[in-house]
Amino acid sequence: MIPSRPYGNTGIRVSALGLGAGQIGDARLDEAVVGELLNTAVDAGISLIDTARGYGLSEERIGRHLGARRDEIVLSTKVGYGIEGEKDWTGACITAGIEAALRRLKTDRIDIVHLHSCPWETLARGEVIAALEAAKAAGKLRAIAYSGENEDLAWALDSGRFDGFMASLNLCDQRVIETVLPRLAGRGFIAKRAMANHPWRFTEQPRGDYSEVYWLRMREMALPDFGHPRDELALRFAVFQPGVSSAIVGTSKAAHLLHDLGLIAGGPLPAYWVGLLRAGFVEHDKNWRGQI
Repeated sequence: MIPSRPYGNTGIRVSALGLGAGQIGDARLDEAVVGELLNTAVDAGISLIDTARGYGLSEERIGRHLGARRDEIVLSTKVGYGIEGEKDWTGACITAGIEAALRRLKTDRIDIVHLHSCPWETLARGEVIAALEAAKAAGKLRAIAYSGENEDLAWALDSGRFDGFMASLNLCDQRVIETVLPRLAGRGFIAKRAMANHPWRFTEQPRGDYSEVYWLRMREMALPDFGHPRDELALRFAVFQPGVSSAIVGTSKAAHLLHDLGLIAGGPLPAYWVGLLRAGFVEHDKNWRGQI
């Protein structure tokens, strides 16, 4: 059984492991495969489904395949850009983006709406946050959140205007464990990139690959594996960090998702292991930045 946790003080509860639905936005992916993945996730107890305006067909497909199961899931999406006729990162773009997401997701409310990597200078002008607050007051969303890293995430945290946050947290990207999680004060947190983009797949530097930055960090840290598979260590490390509401994993295959569920069955890593994994990052950290 997947643990269920509160998303801060919002009244929303999420599964400890969530599905990152970016990959299902690929138009080349067969519709039957998408339907199998989404329904397998919900059948297995995964309630949090995370998507975004920028994930191709993802929102539309979630609405198509899970519309009838709306009350079984917690929908998270991201807005701020990509609305025809509206300038990115304006109040009008946020408002129109929420309306478009409601239509694509086939729902009358979205549980968590994130501003997607919005620069802090834009946040500081107040317009985009005010648009989210208006949508929340109108009942179109339940929680206002921010997804981003580094200085932008710090500003969002300090502003006190968000119900929750999303940022990278994994073996190779641990800074938020010190800078964000202890300061949540009743706000939710979703860990993305829990698997660090699987850099252990490569024996040599994967130049140009999404995981290259993490591969270089992993080699420098030389973290122990304690005789366990790297993916198991990575996922248990992220899912069971104190303060994490849910950690999301992305895949297009139902079998891979079920495998990931099996990895967290062992529960939290021993405290001594976590200490060594944390020490390896702290020792080698060269002001490494959170990966967007």
